[in-house]
Amino acid sequence: MPASPAVSPPWRFWRHPDLPFLEAREVTDGRQVCYAPHAHETFSIGAITAGRNLYRHEKRREAIGAGDVVLMNPGAVHACQPLEAGQTWAYHMLYVDAGWLAALWQDSSQQTGRRWQPLPAILCRHPALHAGLVRLCATLFDPLPAPLAQHSAAIGSFEGLQRFFRPETGRGQLRAPDRLDRAAELLHADYARAVSLPELCAATDLTESYLIRAFRQRYGMTPHQYLLNRRVQVGCRFLRQGEPIADVALATGFADQAHFQRVFKRLVAATPGQYRQLTPACPPHSQPAAAPVRD
Repeated sequence: MPASPAVSPPWRFWRHPDLPFLEAREVTDGRQVCYAPHAHETFSIGAITAGRNLYRHEKRREAIGAGDVVLMNPGAVHACQPLEAGQTWAYHMLYVDAGWLAALWQDSSQQTGRRWQPLPAILCRHPALHAGLVRLCATLFDPLPAPLAQHSAAIGSFEGLQRFFRPETGRGQLRAPDRLDRAAELLHADYARAVSLPELCAATDLTESYLIRAFRQRYGMTPHQYLLNRRVQVGCRFLRQGEPIADVALATGFADQAHFQRVFKRLVAATPGQYRQLTPACPPHSQPAAAPVRD
């Protein structure tokens, strides 16, 4: 008798050694993951993506559904169960180290003190917040983005969360532009390598949140977007020389040709094949443009 095909569980976890402060879980059928009351050491935030269920948080009870965001401070006892037997529901959940999040928020607001301050909210119904969490989870679970992209997305999302619940944050004047230029130079030179955010921070002596925010302010894109743009710039040079597309993809640091093609088309509005076909060959000694300089 043939063996029955293995059935994948209706959930999956995400972790990465370069982002030890963050864990994610995606549940596509909550009927199979009902919980007894429990608590986490982390700050937890979830986006309900389908169905309805009963959210129990300490002594409160809330009926929640698709589009809602739930929040749990470290140690808060909570549980979620379907409102009706057999009712499907789905969600994304993020578990964030509270110390890391407190430091991120303190750095963003340019204040002193790095201890976690519990949030008063346990439930939020704001479409932009929900959409941002869903996008972050999609980035984390996507196998293609580099850790730099995932790290940048996490910082951007949780800084956005701060603006919802801790709006008294100041941005201040852009500081240390020479250090930001150092980060850009590193990305410019090492475009084919998976440069990490901690590496950029070590090279510039800037915190993660400030580097992401200030780099975007100075260059108009995040470090990861800058790196992808640089790779495409160099890729254009190789394509003009008639190099095979697959070789160009690997030489410029992309995971594969499909990844290169997707990013290239998004930035150039043409596929690598179309670009190479319509561009006359140039001498092999021609060089890509130098790194941009900011006053």
